[in-house]
Amino acid sequence: MPERRILILYGSQTGTAQDVAERIGREAKRRHFAARVMPMDSYVITNLIQEHLAVFVCATTGQGDEPDNMKKFWRFILRKDLPEDSLSQMQYSVLGLGDSSYPKFNYVAKKLYRRLLQLGASSLVPLGLGDDQHDLGPDAVIDPWLQTLWTEVLLHHPLPPGQELIPASVCPPGRYTVHFLKGEENGVDSSPHHAVKQQSGRAPSNLCPFHARMVENKRVTATDHFQDVRLVKLDITDSNIRYSPGDVVMIQPRNSASSVDVFIRHMNLDPDQVFNISQNDPDIPLPVQWLLPRPCTVRHLVTHYLDINSIPRRSFFQMLVHFAENELEKEKFEEFCSAEGQQELFSYINRPRRTILETLQDFPHVSTTIPFNYLFDLIPAIQPRAFSIASSPAAHPSEIHILMAVVRYKSKLVKPREGLCSNWIASTQPSDDITIPIWTKKGTITFPDRGAPVIMVGPGTGVAPFRSFIHERAANNQGGNLLFFGCRNEGKDFFCRDEWNELSGRGLLQVSAAFSRDQEDKVYVQHKIRENSALVWSLMNRRDDPARIYVAGNAKRMPASVREAFCTIAEIEGKMEKEAAEKFVSDLERRRLFQMETWS
Repeated sequence: MPERRILILYGSQTGTAQDVAERIGREAKRRHFAARVMPMDSYVITNLIQEHLAVFVCATTGQGDEPDNMKKFWRFILRKDLPEDSLSQMQYSVLGLGDSSYPKFNYVAKKLYRRLLQLGASSLVPLGLGDDQHDLGPDAVIDPWLQTLWTEVLLHHPLPPGQELIPASVCPPGRYTVHFLKGEENGVDSSPHHAVKQQSGRAPSNLCPFHARMVENKRVTATDHFQDVRLVKLDITDSNIRYSPGDVVMIQPRNSASSVDVFIRHMNLDPDQVFNISQNDPDIPLPVQWLLPRPCTVRHLVTHYLDINSIPRRSFFQMLVHFAENELEKEKFEEFCSAEGQQELFSYINRPRRTILETLQDFPHVSTTIPFNYLFDLIPAIQPRAFSIASSPAAHPSEIHILMAVVRYKSKLVKPREGLCSNWIASTQPSDDITIPIWTKKGTITFPDRGAPVIMVGPGTGVAPFRSFIHERAANNQGGNLLFFGCRNEGKDFFCRDEWNELSGRGLLQVSAAFSRDQEDKVYVQHKIRENSALVWSLMNRRDDPARIYVAGNAKRMPASVREAFCTIAEIEGKMEKEAAEKFVSDLERRRLFQMETWS
């Protein structure tokens, strides 16, 4: 009998798709499958022709973009030269995770589902489309979809004779085996440079980041403004980092010392205890060594690896059920795991944005019975954060700048909610003996190499990639730059105003700024675009070298409103019917003359 194998690949930006994929992996093992769970870009895609059973879980980001960890897979699977029967031996299922408030809801999952059909694969179950906007979140779709999936899987791949489904009440093996060290074994260096040295001539990556020193951390909003936004400058001298305007810097954050201390005390852990980990499953790799050294101290684990301040998912409570000895706590965890308890779980976790640490504090009995090695199963790893690079290689050759809003807001809980990375960066000063692990990646925006005019729309911190490009052009004394910037108040959050004034005085930049709260009627960037309709049309309708249009910023309402403004200009200034104007703008998008980079 052939090996019962299932491949589970995910494309995940924030960790939700990864969490769902790992849940599918656990359920597969209960059905006696050898299950491999990995990011799409970690899989050798040429091996796909040998797979017989595969599940794909993929999120859609921004305006229909694929997550960072499936970009290579995405480019390959969409190649037009792939034979139509490439995957004829494969049965597959696709589960998408998206948000129906965005125009391209689950675009990536829909396209992947169709593409696998085109390549000859057979779909086991209809495409699943999880929706963040549902009252119960994506689980409202995921739960029934998985029930249907496993019914179909077992029809085609029944359990071997004499084997039964492993009950859900049986605790699965831990992700890793932990070995505590004693005596002379205890020597460990948990400095940020302990494990992996920067390899000469190689660009930094998630496997080997560059530890950058902070040069400046400057607040660029007024002290009485509701939002704290920072311009942060990092020294990349001798880093081997090469970047272009439009690229992204990845930052690996850490937990605050105060939250680490609270977690260690609450879990009754010894912060100086040293341990090693080893694989329990050959399909689950060990964490990268620079992030989790071997050996490692408990304090280093909690500071640099365990995301104790993230929002727990349902899988967290599914695991806690196995360790709960207090009946009241066990009943509550079982309720949170049931279909009937999803509204209660949503009210407890998602509405107030309660963290894993706060949840464990609410359930003190189970906190004392969780085996240490299962912390790796309960608590996800801290994920790197992506920031548009706001500096120019030509103007700032040894630095990377980011324009960062510090995430801090109130919920119904007493303690304010705080973004992990932004608050860590904001609390760090150049005088501190702290380095920032970074590496760079290509962004979704591609700026022109030559001197075409450029229209940029960047409200708020969305202006970051345009600051990079504008300074790059200015370093070459190149104009043709039109920027639409939006903020609340001219005197409180007009980022980079002095820089723009200096460049405007040199004839290299034209800025039209919208201040939404400085007058009774709110004025946004789309209004300023329409106000300048004649100028905008003259640039975007140039016969020989039309303007490139770029939009960056929050992905909610702004992108659609801005796109509509450009359609209106084509309709009015170009004297087009509405359908023709829409087709004109769509054609700009198809030719990459109109690009968007947006985020939630």
